[in-house]
Amino acid sequence: MKAFFKIQLLLLSVFCFFGAHAIPVRAKQTITIVTSVNSPVRVSFGAGRLTAALTAKGYKVVNAHQITAKGRVIVIGVTGSDAILAATKQWHLPMKKVAFHKEGFMLSSSAQKNIVVEGLDNSGALYGCIELADEVKDTGTLPEQIAKADHPEMVLRGACIGMQKSTYLPGRGVYEYPYTPESFPWFYDKAMWLKYLDQMVENRMNSLYLWNGHPFASLVRLKDYPYAVEVSDETFKKNEEIFKFLTQEADKRGIWVIQMFYNIIVSKPFAEHNHMKTQDRNRPIIPLIADYTRKSIAAFVEKYPNVGLMVCLGEAMEGVGQDDVDWFTKTIIPGVKDGLKALGKTEEPPIVLRAHDTDAPTVMKYALPLYKNLYTEAKYNGEALTTYTPHGPWAELHRTLSHLGSVQIENIHIMANLEPFRYGSADFIQKCVQAMHSVYESNGLHIYPQASYWDWPYTADKADTRLLQMDRDWIWYKEWARYSWNCHRDREAEKVYWDKQLAEKYGCDIQHSANILEAYEQSGEIAPKLLRRFGITDGNRQTLTLGMFMSQLVNPERYGLFTLLYNSEGPEGEMLSEYAEKEFKHQPHIGETPVNVINDVIAEGQAAVAAIDAAEAGVKAGKLEFKRLKNDIYCYNELANFYAEKAKAALLILNYKYSNNLADLQNAIPHMQSSVAHFKQLANLTKDTYLYANSMQTGQRKIPIGGNDGKNKTWVELLPKYEQELSRYIKNVDSLKLHAGEASQTHELVLEPANVTWLSGTQGIYTLNQNSSVYTDTSLVTNVYDGLLKNLQGVKLSQKQQIAQGTTLKFSTDKSVKLLVGFFKEKGAKYSAEPTLENDASANDYGQAEIKIGNAIVFTDMPPVNIHAYSFAAGTHTLTLAKGECLVLGFIDGNAALPVYDAAMNKGGANRKLDALFN
Repeated sequence: MKAFFKIQLLLLSVFCFFGAHAIPVRAKQTITIVTSVNSPVRVSFGAGRLTAALTAKGYKVVNAHQITAKGRVIVIGVTGSDAILAATKQWHLPMKKVAFHKEGFMLSSSAQKNIVVEGLDNSGALYGCIELADEVKDTGTLPEQIAKADHPEMVLRGACIGMQKSTYLPGRGVYEYPYTPESFPWFYDKAMWLKYLDQMVENRMNSLYLWNGHPFASLVRLKDYPYAVEVSDETFKKNEEIFKFLTQEADKRGIWVIQMFYNIIVSKPFAEHNHMKTQDRNRPIIPLIADYTRKSIAAFVEKYPNVGLMVCLGEAMEGVGQDDVDWFTKTIIPGVKDGLKALGKTEEPPIVLRAHDTDAPTVMKYALPLYKNLYTEAKYNGEALTTYTPHGPWAELHRTLSHLGSVQIENIHIMANLEPFRYGSADFIQKCVQAMHSVYESNGLHIYPQASYWDWPYTADKADTRLLQMDRDWIWYKEWARYSWNCHRDREAEKVYWDKQLAEKYGCDIQHSANILEAYEQSGEIAPKLLRRFGITDGNRQTLTLGMFMSQLVNPERYGLFTLLYNSEGPEGEMLSEYAEKEFKHQPHIGETPVNVINDVIAEGQAAVAAIDAAEAGVKAGKLEFKRLKNDIYCYNELANFYAEKAKAALLILNYKYSNNLADLQNAIPHMQSSVAHFKQLANLTKDTYLYANSMQTGQRKIPIGGNDGKNKTWVELLPKYEQELSRYIKNVDSLKLHAGEASQTHELVLEPANVTWLSGTQGIYTLNQNSSVYTDTSLVTNVYDGLLKNLQGVKLSQKQQIAQGTTLKFSTDKSVKLLVGFFKEKGAKYSAEPTLENDASANDYGQAEIKIGNAIVFTDMPPVNIHAYSFAAGTHTLTLAKGECLVLGFIDGNAALPVYDAAMNKGGANRKLDALFN
């Protein structure tokens, strides 16, 4: 027994001795870091990051400008610099001929165990230092031998911050947010900027975009337009200071600050001084505005030389046309050149042309001969994340942009289908970046925050202290950045990498961190699949996580279906209506079907929940954040089942359209009940954890329901509406059963005209029931129209003038009225475009974005007509409609009831009985 205890004590002593030395306690070994005298700021910054990493692991670091004979040495510099040449000569290193790659670097070691960090440019030296620093952090020691070379695949790898708010400022329009401490207190927080910039450089990102409508009046003062500044002198000085600080600190880290702005927007003081609107989509280019904008850009470039520009020609200008070309080539580019001339510089800052609501290939055709440092940018999956298999006309546009001879940047925009829940599927994101290269042939990345773009820097989480997006969504930024640097990394090796990242984050072992990654990746398929197969739009007018009403699922065209979502932003497949029709007619199905997605998201939700539950026991750190992540995974599961059950019901209701079998409607009820039950669970999971679902809280959000005045932004608010929808549906089905399948007869509603005083010339009045021509210069007469419209007093206009000049209406009214305007359902220069929030942020300024009566009028050999309503208060008004044919159908009282439905006059009213089920 004594011998046994002696052996135990001996083993314990041995264990204690080696255990105490298993974690090395480093005697302070001295490392000398050598850089050239007057090294560029990026090289010096990289040396500082490496010094910090070494110091944290117990090394003593000495900085020098000459190589010493004592101790280990790290030499940092750019190819051809004094430091690199001296190291090569003194250590007898081979002279390597390496192809130049922007931001590339080489790490090599000598026989003396010294290390050379050689950048192919200043940013390359910086990234080489960070790479070596990461090696030290991961292993705890400076390697004795190293040989590594690397460079990024994508030229620009950036993130954006919105200098914008969730709601409009009083008296302001969309995007109009001056830079002030009241609106953006965080903008003046230097510590927060340093934290964010440090995260960017750790992720090897090299561009930061600031989005704003008209930033210049907050940052520059013009001699010719001193009155245009829209902030106080005190705020102006603060803006100068913080913007210079930001650009200088970003430059140290190899980051371009790129200021985005919309066109054409002017400052409010400028507009008021010159008796004009700050923005008017249908206003032509005015020399005064062009001069003001050109001088604003010139002053900005002169004052902030390390800043690029991103130009949005759409939204605040009238779509595609010569004005876009002229504005870019005769105002913006000359403004930049004026600024460079004033500086005495020739190096062109980057200008990024946003290919949104403009003919970017044509604009670039005329711009490239004038300015070389040009880039284009377009949304990858619209304002959502839907697929890594893009195709169709949207893919063709991206390839066209990529072939212009400039660099095409892919914009991961808004994420309207992901917010507010956490997202971190490395697999999905890696495949998206691979598609950017292989399908779009692009070579740049510009990512939005994963959620809460309009509420930067905060997340939507309810917490005692609001969470920061850069903290909560660290994995979102890290994944996109990692794959923009290199998207061809081995998938299995990537699982190991992310398992380690998550293990460090949550203090768990690899087995449990692998479960967390599995939960991220299973849940990461749900929102993309739901939107691309059931959604109305890829735009932020739809908040996917708040659900959809049944009428939106069975008749999406009534809500302004955005066709790119289905023909470009997902794998080839079928909509619910297409599937139901083919199923009834026993036709073969194509590609990804609604039933495929129903089954997929149910399974993925279950798998995600099982994985996150399995991970929980191993979590030892970050427990509060893990709890929030777990709740989000549960939310995704309930969301998946809400949509799956509702889609099952929708297919039965759509089948009734062909079968006229009331059993189809009856069989849909249990699925709708189950869908509401899942939404109730979703409301319970979010009521104490989230402030809102969507960060854009204005009338521009339409689906599932309007978001005016910050309303209808939580699941608790939406739950009663889905319960009411279910109740009405059951009641209407019961009514059909009582009336042998026919809806009970109700009194026909007819809209009555309201009188206004016309201040612009009119060329006659027409009513639809008189079978009269709707234009003065054609004999176009309605073929079929909805009876609701028969008493309206339409305004006769010249068809040719509408096409050539657009339509301008001036009138006064002593009471509130609504103007009904009919838009032809076809895109093209001949037709005035329907109000569309996807490319026109002002498309709901008068409440006109929603289709009130779909397919209300039919002409022979013409597209059907949708009716939109423009609301006006008492007073004098001017309304300008875009060039192209449209119908001015007349006014009704502002308080008159205006039903919303699909008249389906082009289909003999076929959809009306479906709409009636939900009213």
